[in-house]
Amino acid sequence: MKTAALFLTSVLCAIAAPTDDFIAAASAKHGAFGEKAARFLVEHMPSSDKETLTAESLAENLDLAMKVRADLPWTKDVPEEIFFNDVLPYAVFDEPRDPWRADFLAKATSLVKGAKTATEAAQILNRDFFKLINTHYHTERKRNNQSPKESIEQGKATCTGLSIILVDACRAVGIPARAVGTPMWWNKSGNHTWVEIWDKGWHFTGADEYDAKGFNRGWFIGHASKARAKDPMQAIYATSWKRDSGIFPLAWSPESTSVGGVNVTENYTVKAAPAEATIGVRFFEGDDRSVSKGSLTTDAGLVLSNFETKAGTADLNDTPRPTVTPGKTYRLRFEIDGKAMETAPFKAGDKDMFDVRAAGLTPAPDFSDENTPLTEKDYSRAIAFTYETMLADQKEKRAAELIDKSLTMDGKTMRWMEKTFGEAPPDGRSLWISMHGGGEASEQVNTQQWQNQIRLYQPKEGIYIAPRAPTDKWNMWHQKHIDAMFAHLIESMVALRGVNPDKVYLMGYSAGGDGVWQVAPRMADRYAAAAMMAGHPNEAQLFGLRNLPFAIFMGENDAAVNRNKIAKEKSAEIAKLQKADPGGYVHLSRIYPGLGHWMNNKDAEGVPWMAKFTRNPWPTKIVWYQDDVVHHRFYWLRLPEGTAAKDQKIIAEIKGRTISLTGDVPPGTQILLSDKLIGLDGPIEVSVNNKAPFTAKPVRSIQTIRTALKERLDPSSTPTAMIACP
Repeated sequence: MKTAALFLTSVLCAIAAPTDDFIAAASAKHGAFGEKAARFLVEHMPSSDKETLTAESLAENLDLAMKVRADLPWTKDVPEEIFFNDVLPYAVFDEPRDPWRADFLAKATSLVKGAKTATEAAQILNRDFFKLINTHYHTERKRNNQSPKESIEQGKATCTGLSIILVDACRAVGIPARAVGTPMWWNKSGNHTWVEIWDKGWHFTGADEYDAKGFNRGWFIGHASKARAKDPMQAIYATSWKRDSGIFPLAWSPESTSVGGVNVTENYTVKAAPAEATIGVRFFEGDDRSVSKGSLTTDAGLVLSNFETKAGTADLNDTPRPTVTPGKTYRLRFEIDGKAMETAPFKAGDKDMFDVRAAGLTPAPDFSDENTPLTEKDYSRAIAFTYETMLADQKEKRAAELIDKSLTMDGKTMRWMEKTFGEAPPDGRSLWISMHGGGEASEQVNTQQWQNQIRLYQPKEGIYIAPRAPTDKWNMWHQKHIDAMFAHLIESMVALRGVNPDKVYLMGYSAGGDGVWQVAPRMADRYAAAAMMAGHPNEAQLFGLRNLPFAIFMGENDAAVNRNKIAKEKSAEIAKLQKADPGGYVHLSRIYPGLGHWMNNKDAEGVPWMAKFTRNPWPTKIVWYQDDVVHHRFYWLRLPEGTAAKDQKIIAEIKGRTISLTGDVPPGTQILLSDKLIGLDGPIEVSVNNKAPFTAKPVRSIQTIRTALKERLDPSSTPTAMIACP
């Protein structure tokens, strides 16, 4: 029994001797800090390493780590505990313990010699080191947990092998690094390993997946955001030499507890839907994955990005990852035998990986050709495609205007303030344009009125805008430039801020009310409803309000320039118009007893009243009256250049398949048509001023769409066909 005990003691001493020698050598060469580093390394070594590694190999590893800690610029900021845990270790996982530090130090130093930060150096290594050693991802590698030497000899490695290489290359030049991964993705589509770099905090990157835009990017973000911290197999872990924080579950060795790890799932999961995500795309011809050039497009077909799928030797998770916005609708398009083929539309966020089969694709329409014939089935998509294409050219400028809250046209500048109310509904936000009072006054007075206007009204939902009049004239809100500026602002808000073009409302107080009297009738086809507060109409006519719900608010004692008297007269006039034309002239009139120019905010009732209405861009009857500022288009009528004139009036109506125009109708007047207004598959009769009708056969065309969108970037009111009157 005594002999056996002596034998066991001698064996244990023999095993311990190399590490004891290592610690003693570290203390002698590097002092107290070196001894502390050596003890940390030994304390957390796997027991198998204590049996196999020599004191010489351990000393070389520590000596080289200590050298770069003294020599390189980014190492001075690395805390002691992170240096010990994420620079000093000679291994990442359970890979074979081949020496790598001296070779990697020489190679990596030549690459990062000009770098000034750990981030800059790590980016260079991720970009250039794998090219230098000619080692990249390949499914035909021998195993997952290869040592750097094994991977370099083959020129092949998995994501795990590549991560080991990048971690070791970073550690070789004193950059703290650790491997990160999950044993299994949330959707059980496989596992993955990547790398984290420490530079005043941890930042992640894919190994041999350099991104010029920096860290914290990668195809795996979408997967990682759905990891489950409490599920040991679907959580995300970072390696740790220190073993008291837990273990790193190894996908290739599920029973192993040899690798320390930290659960870092919460660093990758998100509490709300991300603004951006990526989707994986795999392309199949028959049962085989194949290489194919593809594109991510909008639902309409506008190309957003291009990619190339990978073939059978690539890992199933190694796919192109186009960027998408959750909730938006997209398609995938591929070029097959010279023909553009596409998938059915899909909404981003429903799934993460798309397996596209060539046999399941359908031909993609070509909306870029003006001569493309359009059917009732595809006209909506053609409008959307043309709209998106045109918007792309203007988007940057319009976005800058919205950021600055300022736009300049024809030498005039309009600024605005805005507030957003409520949650955006599924069909888009509402937009409220509210014009301030003032008028023929100083710049200071009008600016004060502007600042007051932003506080006057609060819609339950919507973007509420108070613009500053570009001039300080009495008619500041009904000069010619106002129409163009409001049209441009509406179009930008629809295009870039999620506004529904059929939920735009116009209102104004005092001089702003003057503007409503004038602008609302002549731009009635742009708004869903309008409300006039304490304004004077001057010579404005009401005919154009046939399809625009209109509210009049006035204090009974607001007698300046007869505003109260005229408000009553206009209220009676619009009631008379409605009686003669029961399908139109919806209105509300409030003359508040005992109140003067200030109505004590009672007029705020106009906001919920207006919110009940949405614009109909295709009414079957329109009344177009030209006032001081003339327009060449109104709803679905367009006048030839130079024929619009003050006091010109046209009434247009559709009954069945007959369109009648009466009034001041110039030769060449165009009737703009949509299937939303009248079915275009068949002849249509047109009568002008009760003359014998002529028959027309409208043709849907890209040319009509393009012409309309050039003059008015409003997809909701865009026609697909046109008839010209003789």
